[in-house]
Order: sequence, then C-alpha cells, then structure tokens
Amino acid sequence: MIEQANRLDQVKEYYFSTKLMEVRAMAAAGKDIINLGIGSPDLAPPPKVVSALNEALINTGAHQYQPYRGTADFRYAIAEFYQNHYGVSLDAQSEVLPLMGSKEGILHISMAFLNEGDEVLIPDPGYPTYSSVTELVGGKTVFYDLKAEENWLPDLEDLGKKDLSKVKLMWVNYPHMPTGASADEKLFEELVAFARKHKILIVNDNPYSFILNDNPQSILKAEGAKEVVIELNSLSKTFNMAGWRIGMLCGSEKNLNTVLKVKTNMDSGMFYPLQAGAAVALRMDGNWFAEQNVIYQQRKDKILELAASLDCQVEKEQTGLFLWAKVPKGTDSETFVEFVLKKYHIFIAPGFIFGKNGQGYIRFSLCAPEEIIEKAIKRIKE
Repeated sequence: MIEQANRLDQVKEYYFSTKLMEVRAMAAAGKDIINLGIGSPDLAPPPKVVSALNEALINTGAHQYQPYRGTADFRYAIAEFYQNHYGVSLDAQSEVLPLMGSKEGILHISMAFLNEGDEVLIPDPGYPTYSSVTELVGGKTVFYDLKAEENWLPDLEDLGKKDLSKVKLMWVNYPHMPTGASADEKLFEELVAFARKHKILIVNDNPYSFILNDNPQSILKAEGAKEVVIELNSLSKTFNMAGWRIGMLCGSEKNLNTVLKVKTNMDSGMFYPLQAGAAVALRMDGNWFAEQNVIYQQRKDKILELAASLDCQVEKEQTGLFLWAKVPKGTDSETFVEFVLKKYHIFIAPGFIFGKNGQGYIRFSLCAPEEIIEKAIKRIKE
C-alpha cells in the first residue's frame, strides 16, 4: 500500500465536503432537507455579465491559453473597481493579479512566503482553509482570539506582547466570516503599523464587503499598506459568480511577483470568456449592490425570525452573507446542529468548525429564497 504524504497527517477533509454527503444521503432517502449552511449564492449574476461571457466564446483566440497575469482589460477593470469603490489606486500592470478564486490565492500565498516551521497568525473563529493550508505547506498555526465582548476584533496590544519572532504571515478577514463583524479605518491603520513593527506580511481576505454593508473598505487604503499587506478579493459573493472561480490579489509589485512564481507553475491562465464577463461585472454601478442588498435584507429579517424560533441569540448588526447566532444555554454547536437536522431536517453550519471560539454558535446562510426560510420557520413552530 502507498502511504499518504506526511503533510496530510494534520489535515482533515473540509467539513462541508463530508457533511454535505450526509445531507445529500438524507435527501436521497426522501427527507426534505432545507440547507441553510452553505454560502453559495443562489441568485443569478448580472445579465450583462452572462451576455459578455457568451459573446466572448466566439472571440478569436478565446479557447487558447491566456496570459498568466490575466488579460489587460480584466486587470484594468480590477483597478477601476478598487478606485471607484474603495478609493484605492492600483497599477493595473503590476499591483493586480487575477486568480481562479480567492481560495486558490490562500494556497499560492502560503507556498510563496512560508518555509517549513514558519508561524502564521490565524483568527479564531475564522475560515478553516487558513489553518489547513498552513499545515499543508509545513507552517505552524498560531491562533489569535476574536471574542464577542471585543466585537470579534483582534487585540493587537495583547498580541504584540507575545513572541512573534517566527511569525511570517497574519490572516485577517473583514468583513469577518463567520461573525459578520466589520473593521474600521482605525483598525486597518493599526494592523499596518503592527505588520511593520513585527515584520509580518498581513493578508486581508475581503470577499464580503458589499453584502449588507453601506461602507465597503479595503485595508489597502491605509497609508503604507501596500508594503506590508496584500488583499484577496472575489467575485463569488459580490456578483453571484461562485462557480466561475474568479478572484484577485492586490498589493505591491514585489509581493505579487513572489506569488506569481507559484501561480505560473500551477495553472496556464484563466478561460478568456470568464475574464470578459468578470470585467463587465467589476464595472457595474452601485445600483447592482443596492438591489442585491434589498433581497439579502429581506432574507436576513426572516433568518432573524428563524433564529428566534430556535431560541438563539443574534447580534443584528452583522454584515456579509451569513448570520452568526448563539445557541441556547445547555447545549453546544455540534449537538444543536445535529438536533435541528434530525428533528426539523434543516442544516445549519456549527460554529466549532471555525475554531474553539466558535463553540456555542451557529452560522445561518442567506443563500436561500424567503419562501424556503419561511418553510423552515413553519416547521419549527408547528
């Protein structure tokens, strides 16, 4: 028998990969499962984006290999998007790198900057891929606490008292998933100063900034940020294009060229029609975001009703595609999720998968129509 690589010893299969097999099996057995656990947008991309993709299919050279750095028009569209919506000036030639989804970027960044044994600061709770990828490339995970009483923001003063001499990267994610917390310009400025002081490269993962949020921000707007920060972004949630797998990395030419050394050995460029459609999406005006947020706000109101019917406590001031809720006293997140799944056939994400500080919480997705959420409420109230 051929043994698996040692790097997999500390890495588990992604929770949703295994759990959704169980959920699908229940559905196949005749159970009417309502899935409120996954953040896969059910709404359609802008029609003009789909049209641009279709039209690009017949473009000369559309089916050939594309530039590793993406097409010029796509890169310029990214730069325009950052200028128009975040007030951040980017050089489209050197400070923008298209990605096949931001999840790809997490791996590329880690491979590009981490040596075996290098430490990485990872938020708890936070996106599980940060830690799993760190383990895959031989880095060491160092979790930093995010707590409800501190509005799920890092305590940089306390963190700075620790031995950070081996830390190479720090992952931050605002608006935050799974808690829906938002950062302000002051925190971003403090993070840049923290990175300079401790010689750490900060990566802000920023895919949720336009969902139920009137003040989209980029950490790159902070003075001097490009020298010590790179930012991931994505079209998956903002434009309902999750399956297209389109993201971007923005930062200094030096840092992006380091990542490019990995990327050019991992893929052969993004399909041209995807880039053509993405460029159109990035040039959409603010009406698109407003229209989407009307729908998401209506869904959020229903999810708040659902959470209340389950005796869960929710902080209403949350942004992003999810709703973070505290489970009733006397239970834990895993037990509660299993109870709701078995009794009501409703699947919700348990908070423990996002870290120890997620224990006692659950995460509802807003990626379901109002009528489906109403159906879930009815099941619980019956």
